[in-house]
Amino acid sequence: MESLDSPLLRMRIGAPETITLDAAGDGVELSGDGRESAGVVRESAALVELARGRQARTIAIGFGRDAGVRDTVRVLADGWEAQGGEAVLELSWPEVAASWLRQATRFAAADPDLWIMFDPPLGWAQMTRRLLWSTPWDPARTLVSGALSDRRVLDLVGLHNLSGIAGVTRDGSRWELGGGRGFGL
Repeated sequence: MESLDSPLLRMRIGAPETITLDAAGDGVELSGDGRESAGVVRESAALVELARGRQARTIAIGFGRDAGVRDTVRVLADGWEAQGGEAVLELSWPEVAASWLRQATRFAAADPDLWIMFDPPLGWAQMTRRLLWSTPWDPARTLVSGALSDRRVLDLVGLHNLSGIAGVTRDGSRWELGGGRGFGL
């Protein structure tokens, strides 16, 4: 495997925003008090639909320790289970850690049909690097959230290391890396 080092690992990309919903519910993210927005629901529904399209029955959800991400994960898990799926693991990881080995080993050991990963970007990149180096985790069995569906974020790990990974943008559009389709953001 080629080196996964990048000067971008020292940058904070896509820091979470706090947006208050208007009366019509037209926010794009979570508000400060944890209310769901149309954007969170749309993104979660798109991830559920993408997972269903891959005939998944079980998912493991991994995410950073940001409060807004936890709310989004809850919306996804509830939506998945409401459609008869099973979330076999919900695992959080820190933004900064010595190695991420313990979290990576536990996340990969869940061995679901699909892994679904959420932000923040820097913690995701570090966790993904550890998954690649130390576990049988497969990017082709992984979906990522809108905050991670950015070329700059994926470059933190290296596109050549993420063949087959797929996800949704914040507006619910789908993309996949590899399989002759290229990077479709």
